[in-house]
Amino acid sequence: MLGDVLLITEKHQKAGEAIIQKIVKMGKPKMMVAISGESGSGKSELAHVIAKGLRKHGIIAKPLHIDNYYRIHPLERTEWRKSNGIQNVVGPGEYDWNTISRNVLDFKEGQKSTGPCVDLVTEQIDLLTTDYSGIDMIIIDGLYAIKVPNVDLCVFIELTYHETKKAQVVRGKEPQNEYRMQVLEKEHQEVQALKALADVLINMDYEVRMA
Repeated sequence: MLGDVLLITEKHQKAGEAIIQKIVKMGKPKMMVAISGESGSGKSELAHVIAKGLRKHGIIAKPLHIDNYYRIHPLERTEWRKSNGIQNVVGPGEYDWNTISRNVLDFKEGQKSTGPCVDLVTEQIDLLTTDYSGIDMIIIDGLYAIKVPNVDLCVFIELTYHETKKAQVVRGKEPQNEYRMQVLEKEHQEVQALKALADVLINMDYEVRMA
């Protein structure tokens, strides 16, 4: 997302290095890593650290933030959720999975690919074209990222929105009000249901372990 604020700390660096070692040992071509977790848990920070760290191993990795792929425009999403019922619509069904699948396939085939990119400043959706011919790996991050089919390594961050409230306020993505708390609780239920899909778990202290 354009205008996103990354709060990279020592814990992200340490966890990222542990995951990098696992990736290097796997040594797969056109590899896909997915990172899921609740809002503010550090998904984007971890994806950034891993992608940067892999450069020293000669691996060009590109983060793919699938929170860019909501079907409903950012300026319309609040009213859409309220009118359709937060409990009914908040979850993986809000994503444009067809476009996600097309962009992932383009990566696998080493082609140019165009996808959405949300500008957090203007709250508009831009189109971003990426040439995947020189990209060795994509690191998919987002609430429901590990639902992407055929991912080679699924990472799940166990922090919940209860522990990440401070990060959410600092990053200022959305105001903390009753509506937002209801959304976070529904996302909590949906994201935690994905934990069983993980290969790697990152606990509350950001320690990395195999699932």
